[in-house]
Amino acid sequence: MDWWQEILPLEAGADPRAVISYRNRQRSISASPAVAAPADGDKVMLLRSRLSRIYFLRRFFDYPLKLDLKTVSSLGLLRFARICASYAWATFFPRRPEASLEDFFVNRFGGELYRTFFKSYTEKVWGVPCREISAEFGAQRIKGLSLTKAVLHTLKKMAPAKSSLSAPVTQTSLIEHFLYPKFGPGQMWEEVSARVRQGGGEVRFLQTAEKLRIAEGRVTEIVVRDLATGGEYTQSADFIISSMAVKDLVAGLEPPAPENVRAVASGLPYRAFIAVGLLVKGMKARGGAGATGMRFPPDNWIYVQEPDVRVGRLQIFNNWSPALVPDPTKVWLGLEYFCTEGDDLWTLSDADMRALAIRELEQIDLIEAADAIDATVVRVPKAYPAYFGSYADFGLVRTYVDGVTNLFLVGRNGMHRYNNQDHSMLTAKAAVDCIASNRRDKDAIWGVNVDDEYHESK
Repeated sequence: MDWWQEILPLEAGADPRAVISYRNRQRSISASPAVAAPADGDKVMLLRSRLSRIYFLRRFFDYPLKLDLKTVSSLGLLRFARICASYAWATFFPRRPEASLEDFFVNRFGGELYRTFFKSYTEKVWGVPCREISAEFGAQRIKGLSLTKAVLHTLKKMAPAKSSLSAPVTQTSLIEHFLYPKFGPGQMWEEVSARVRQGGGEVRFLQTAEKLRIAEGRVTEIVVRDLATGGEYTQSADFIISSMAVKDLVAGLEPPAPENVRAVASGLPYRAFIAVGLLVKGMKARGGAGATGMRFPPDNWIYVQEPDVRVGRLQIFNNWSPALVPDPTKVWLGLEYFCTEGDDLWTLSDADMRALAIRELEQIDLIEAADAIDATVVRVPKAYPAYFGSYADFGLVRTYVDGVTNLFLVGRNGMHRYNNQDHSMLTAKAAVDCIASNRRDKDAIWGVNVDDEYHESK
């Protein structure tokens, strides 16, 4: 967090009493005098409130679920009774062994709540049944949550509010405040890149690593393709920090990795991602924003649980940072579609994707089609490393690659681990620490986000 603040300090005027707990440590957050000058006023972090909800039955539900009267009323007494009964059953008779993601969900939330709020959305994201996904995915992303903790969190929220962000630790999935660059995550890396160049470093764009040549247990050189010219060149290397998809990394090793390692790496699955940016005049569903006069709900993310549409999640960029939307009278939405490269969604034309996005949001009563102004489509291959296919044998890949002494895997695709962005940055920091201290043991990198230690709270 100190590093983030060094690159992009907190905006002037932020609450000086704010305290954020991060990785079991608490620290005060205060604006830096360095950003007082107007010229630097855009190079800042914003302290933002987090709100993500589930959209189901054409209604908004708190995420994580808060079992309050509003939720019970929206679900109906009969469904709520089934949720309570199935959770009690799961508590006394948990599934053992806990092998699949379905087992993970049922053991923590009960079968009824799993089928209501987790099953269809998760399968929409991953494209396979939850029973075919490793329980490790839940351990990575959902952390230590359960229905009991959701209830306790609801009760805590009913207590008198404190004036600061300091409070007992809350599980990652319950974070309610966060730091966010004024112009989005890319702004941080633009600033970092500029500082690297100012310090005499070199940042090359539109370059891909085609081959990594290994001799005596070390990478000695890389064959690089320049995408702008199509040409190739060879670059010597002292150390390699790789965030490229480990599937592609192993395929590019020379001499080739052992056959069993190559087989596991080639069988690692990924889900692709299509983002449709949609500019609208306003949203039909306000989700509690009516009293504020806003023309859109206050959410950062909306998880679309409705089974009759393919959109999985919706971002409202106005709520991430108002600076992302030049015209405050308009709403900039990001629809997220999960797919597999080459499938029917991936191969739709941009025009058809735009039409699908508008049609589906109107279908579930979130917008009026006539309010759509403009749209853009972005496709991201290998966006999500998946925990099925050959993943059960991933240890073979890790062991082999860790044996290459100057090669360090980091990030989501580099480690084939569904970490969030914060954890991915921490893996890179751990890799640099290993290099700086001349350590060959890479367990510290792989240990990021393993021990359930990431916390922020309100």
